[in-house]
Amino acid sequence: MQNWQLWATAAALSAAVTALLIKVGVQGVDAGLATLFRTVAVAVVLGLVLLANGRLDWQELSHLPAASLTALTLSGLATGVSWFCYSRALQLGPVAGVAALDKLSVVLIAVLALVFLGEPLDIKAWLGVVLMAAGAALVAWV
Repeated sequence: MQNWQLWATAAALSAAVTALLIKVGVQGVDAGLATLFRTVAVAVVLGLVLLANGRLDWQELSHLPAASLTALTLSGLATGVSWFCYSRALQLGPVAGVAALDKLSVVLIAVLALVFLGEPLDIKAWLGVVLMAAGAALVAWV
């Protein structure tokens, strides 16, 4: 397993725990307020991790290229919308179904990465993407 695969696996494990905790946390709470609280918690934790690693460099942050700032700002906006929608979906539906549909992002990013970044997938990878889409549909709607 490559280094990026270990990090991605850790992300998947933490996302699974996150989904369960959000499901518990949004009960009887406005989804927007819950998302705001989560966002503040994420910012605090990341700030502490960067501080502990000696990587909290405000000067470097202030010198980011305009293209990076634009892309990161738009990414942050998309993340906010995604987190809010995810929290609201978890208020209304089963955690397994919500998480399965959320993972359709893998299917969408495979297509978007090909179209916008020119990152092709081989036939085995496309088969995996199709199976992920089918699996998400089976978990969420069958």
